[in-house]
Amino acid sequence: MVTNERFAQGMTLQQYLDQMGTNKEKFVQFLNEIKVKPEDRAALDRLGTKLKVLVITEDWCGDALYNVPVLAGMVEGNPNIEMRIFLRDKNPDLMDQYLNQGLFRSIPVFVFFDERMNEVARFIERPPAQTEEMEKKMLETRRALRAERYLDWREGVVKEIRSLLRV
Repeated sequence: MVTNERFAQGMTLQQYLDQMGTNKEKFVQFLNEIKVKPEDRAALDRLGTKLKVLVITEDWCGDALYNVPVLAGMVEGNPNIEMRIFLRDKNPDLMDQYLNQGLFRSIPVFVFFDERMNEVARFIERPPAQTEEMEKKMLETRRALRAERYLDWREGVVKEIRSLLRV
């Protein structure tokens, strides 16, 4: 369970940016490119409550690079939303509360809380439709590679077996 005290220990967006080492330039570029539609901002306002958004991320993560700037753009300037960012690898206590499918430390994680720190919603990694699209494309690529390179791959299997058996 996330408390107000634990939430307050997170970084602001600026603090996160200040400590970034990987992908900072691209992240800032994406932040500057994000154009949030007025109706999307208004949708958050219609909730009629103050929200706290806990973000778990790492600067090396591709999904985080693309998704965190979108969230930041949506909540920027909204006095009813406070966002705090935690690094996944330095906060296993938080990460383990929001495992993808109960198993994976997938990031980014966005957890929305009401004023009493009751969880309202959560987002993990990427939208399901995007995951489905990526998996379909990866399957197509694997099938194509197998079909194109099957002779080389067979040879590779023989080499690996011989290496393992030292023969």
